Amino acid sequence: MGLEAALWRAVAVYRWAALGYAAILIVKNSGGYRHPMGGWAVLAVMTAWTAYAMFAFAVPRRRGWPLLAADMAVTAGCLIATAWVETSGNLSDGNPTLPVSWVAAAILSWAVSGGKRYGIAAAGVLAAANLLVHVLAGSHGATPTTINGVVLLFLAGLVVGHVVKLALQAEARLARAVELESATRERERLARRIHDSVLQVLAMVQRRGGELGGEAAELGRLAGEQEAALRALIGGAPSAVLPPPSGPGGGRPADLCPLLTRYASTSVTVSTPASAVALPEAAAREIEAAVAAALDNVRRHAGDAARAWVLLEDGAGEVTVSVRDDGPGMPPGRLEEAAADGRLGVVQSIRGRIRDLGGTVSIVSAPGEGTEIEMTVPGARADRP
Repeated sequence: MGLEAALWRAVAVYRWAALGYAAILIVKNSGGYRHPMGGWAVLAVMTAWTAYAMFAFAVPRRRGWPLLAADMAVTAGCLIATAWVETSGNLSDGNPTLPVSWVAAAILSWAVSGGKRYGIAAAGVLAAANLLVHVLAGSHGATPTTINGVVLLFLAGLVVGHVVKLALQAEARLARAVELESATRERERLARRIHDSVLQVLAMVQRRGGELGGEAAELGRLAGEQEAALRALIGGAPSAVLPPPSGPGGGRPADLCPLLTRYASTSVTVSTPASAVALPEAAAREIEAAVAAALDNVRRHAGDAARAWVLLEDGAGEVTVSVRDDGPGMPPGRLEEAAADGRLGVVQSIRGRIRDLGGTVSIVSAPGEGTEIEMTVPGARADRP
């Protein structure tokens, strides 16, 4: 049973316990009511709704606005019925309303469903209904007992809503930590097997290819690159635990670090922060694609012998990724000429992607000095708690 299911079960238990207390008071005070049968009718409604709510809230797909609104309507109706059943004199003397503490069950339901904001909103509705009882009954204003009850309603909505939110976040982080631990153990198991087989074969191919020369040397170089990339993949530190989505439509966060480190090889050096760089998954994939396009340009225009460096920086409110190479560089106006000729690789694959994310691209190059492409995406911390 998950934490959320346990919370709803606790609310159901509270409903029954509070119903029992209300029933005792109604039985005790029914002789002094203006309409005794009205008190029994309200108790019957409370009992029926408690039984229905226990089963209705147990099903996750039913815990939406219709059920929450119905819960609030029934609770407020039973509360306001006190003005018709009870006498104004009894209310002025401090007698409780018919539902007594049963009304707090609706506040707990709203708080568990939507946090402290929902809890406070529900408390406000029932506090207004509580005060309306005294107005309709013609009593001499709200008594200290009524004021204390209203304050307790607001405290219940605030505290329970806040605690529920913290508990659900803690459960999500624990689940992510367990998932991460399982992934780490699996990675270690695979790393041991790969180290004993694949890595040794790749190292042997690289060594023998270098000794034979010719086409075998090229094969050895490719094997060396794959060995380095595989070592970086299985030897990299696990990603830090990412926070849950902050709200509807925010998307699952993704760590940009492992998306970029997969491009590490003997000719490409990738440097990333030690902690996770969390971005919405769609944005992280677009940045990865832009980096892949930049590295592809290095291979095509600078040759296989060129080296490239990828640097990821997580600043205050922005993420910056730079791709630098030691190739021949570009003369001034080269990109503009390529765009005019219809070759839009850099414009569409790099600048277009980053522009769609609300970022900027800076390209610095000169003949004989290589090329550096700096991509900056603002608002990188917007999805963090």
